[in-house]
Amino acid sequence: MKYTFLLFVLCLFPVFSHAQWQERGGTFDLIHLERHQFRLNLLSPGFTYEFGIFKNQSVSTDLGLAAATYEEGYAFGLASNNRYRYYYNFGRREYLGKNTSGNSANYIAAAQAIFFSQLRISTNIEGPKDFNLGFYGLVYGIQRTFKNGFNFNAELGAGFYKGDGIPDGYGPLFNFTFGWVATKRKSKEPIFD
Repeated sequence: MKYTFLLFVLCLFPVFSHAQWQERGGTFDLIHLERHQFRLNLLSPGFTYEFGIFKNQSVSTDLGLAAATYEEGYAFGLASNNRYRYYYNFGRREYLGKNTSGNSANYIAAAQAIFFSQLRISTNIEGPKDFNLGFYGLVYGIQRTFKNGFNFNAELGAGFYKGDGIPDGYGPLFNFTFGWVATKRKSKEPIFD
């Protein structure tokens, strides 16, 4: 029985060492990107969860106050925002000695936002009272996390607003959040010697 256990451990050793290699510079390369990041948004009450998936890429979702504005009018209320982010300047920021922890970098993202009729506060869009509105587009964003855990994220983009029972149209998207990162962040110290 001891030899079986020893053989099992020896067989798993290459798997563990390969997983560590991937984490530090292989396929997944999450040297700078946080694997999990949970933020509490203070200005627009809500929360954000970001999950690192590949080198410099993450997906995020948040729930908070937001405004949609396009050709037909505006809607304001709670919205669900989803992003597929590509961070493009982690290496440059580290080279310049700037902070990269807490996903502090610039990114381009595919964006989706859903404005639910049940959570809407106000609107001037003409149509049925019970309508949902979705946004699909691209955004450019800047995210910074400071040593004390405070975080801001600013996004600017444009896309297509798809109405459920109301006219569709094109319009801009601006998103700004300020909050606090509730999860542990990676060290700012350089990874390479």
